[in-house]
Formats: sequence, C-alpha cells, structure tokens
Amino acid sequence: MSKSASSFTHFAFMPLNNFTMLAFSNAIEVLRMANYLEGKNLYRWSVVSPEGGAVMASNGLSVTTVRADQCAAADVVFVCGGTDTAAAIKPATLDVLQHLAQQGIALGSLCTGAFALAKAGLLDGYTCATHWENLSALKSAYPAITFAPDLFVVDRDRITCTGGIAPLDMMLNLISSQIGKTTIAAIADQFILEHVRDHKDQQRVPLTVRMTSARPAMVEVVSLMEANIEEPLSLDELAQLSSSSPRQLQRMFKEHMGMSPTHYYLTLRLRKARELLRQTDMSILSITVACGFQSACHFSKTYREIFSVAPSTERRQQTSVPAALLAAPMQQQAAAFV
Repeated sequence: MSKSASSFTHFAFMPLNNFTMLAFSNAIEVLRMANYLEGKNLYRWSVVSPEGGAVMASNGLSVTTVRADQCAAADVVFVCGGTDTAAAIKPATLDVLQHLAQQGIALGSLCTGAFALAKAGLLDGYTCATHWENLSALKSAYPAITFAPDLFVVDRDRITCTGGIAPLDMMLNLISSQIGKTTIAAIADQFILEHVRDHKDQQRVPLTVRMTSARPAMVEVVSLMEANIEEPLSLDELAQLSSSSPRQLQRMFKEHMGMSPTHYYLTLRLRKARELLRQTDMSILSITVACGFQSACHFSKTYREIFSVAPSTERRQQTSVPAALLAAPMQQQAAAFV
C-alpha cells in the first residue's frame, strides 16, 4: 500500500526523451528550497530511467539518470513528459511503471507524462490532469480515464499535473502539511511567487483551443462574456450581439459545454471573484461589484455553492491542501473541458 501523499519524503522523477525542463526543475526546486530553509534534509529526490544514463530535454540540455531498478524505493515516481511523447515511451518504460505499481509505489506525471501512465493501463478508473494541448488526444484514446481541467489532481495513489510552472504549485501543496504554512510562504517568497494555487485552480486554456469544435457564434459569445464580467450581458443581449437566438445559444452551450449559457457565464464570474479574493486586497463588497453581483448576500451564496466555502473563508484559508484530502480521491468540479 502506498503512503499518503502528505507524508512523501523521497521523490523520484523519470524524464522521457524530450521532456520539458521547466516542469521537471520546478518540482525539484520546491524540495531543494524546503531543505534549505529548514536547515536539514527533509526531502530527497532521484532521477531515474529504465536503462540509466543521460536523457535529453526538449531545450537541448540533458540530465543524468540512474537505472530505476538500482534506485532506492521512492514514495512516488513522476513521469516527466514533453514533446513527441508517444515516440519517447518505450516498452521498457511501460515495464518499469507496471512493476512500480505492483510494488504499491505511488505514480504521477508532469506535463505530458500522463501519456505513459495511460498507455501502461495505470490510470484507468482514475481522474487525472494533463497539459491542455494534449487533452483531446488522450480523451479519445483512453475513455476509461476521467480528465479534469485542474492544474493538478491527487486521486488515491496517482498524482498528475499539468506543465509549465504548475508542478511548483503542486509540490508546495503536497509538502505543506509537513512543513507548515510559514515555510510554504517563505518558499513562495524566495521564488517571487505571489500566490500558491491549489487543487481547485484550473489551467488556462486559450479560447481558440477550447472552442475548436464550436460554431463561430459561440466563440463570439464566450468572448463577450469574458469581456463583460462587471456588467453581465443578458441572454437576449448575447444573442443579439452574436446574431443568434437565445434558443440557438442554449442548444450550442448544451452541446459544447454541457451547461446553459447562463450557468457558464456565472461560473466565469465566480472564477474571477476567486482570483480577486486570493490575489488582491480588494474588499469583498468591491469584488461583489467587480464580478457583476447585485448583493453581497447573493454573491456569497453562489460562491459557496461552487467552491464549498464562503468568500470570507476563502480569503483567510491556508494555501495548503488538507492531509485528509490528499489521502482520498478528489471530487471534481462539474465543469469539464470541451
């Protein structure tokens, strides 16, 4: 049985050929900085591969790895993906991952590393996160996996994360219950990080990518919504500005978003409110107005329905993920990728 994610101390990383150095280094730097600030080696990390030796990153630099079977057992092994991931996944990679799973070692992925876990059959029945650019291909190829729009997902013994700087946020959340919020804040300060995102945050996907299968009218409507948060447009106004009818918009949003245009618009406004609560000193009343709500009472009620906490609690809340949550499957938001 794998350990709870909140008690990990030995992290291993398995970079695939052409892996993304940014995601890989961000994850490790959190551990290094935690050790530095605490003045002791709380965490250690290993870089492994099926055969050992140098593995090239997509930026032309390389890292030295040890053979996975010669490395001391880690609490978790993250597969680090990048470009041309399908070609980088060798039979030996799948064999190693399946062996690790049989040993009860937790498995994870950074960036496109989820491809390897999926191909090895180790994500079936799990919810996972992956970089938005590869989402459609994975969803089509692996219907037994639930894909979430979140920055990272902790689902039992699988920890999956999107790319870029998201691994930094994920690692800060994973170790927060061990080192406390003061040290987490100190690490964030060292990295000039204004805000530590958590499991409720979603990766930003370019509108043109989100709407690849949608009609031009719908793309225009979503653009109008995003541009009119403080003074929301009515459904009739959106229909008129996009040369559509309210009924057409209802049908298009149901088909492409799985929800009504009104609910999608509300979700956009609440996500903006959450961003302002966590990243600014604006008063709750000012945020209420900035996000198009007529009263603080209505704002608080709808915010609690989506995020399960009141706006005032959100502002006071610690940046860490509770240990109990890390040890159990995470409940995903209703919103999903198109």
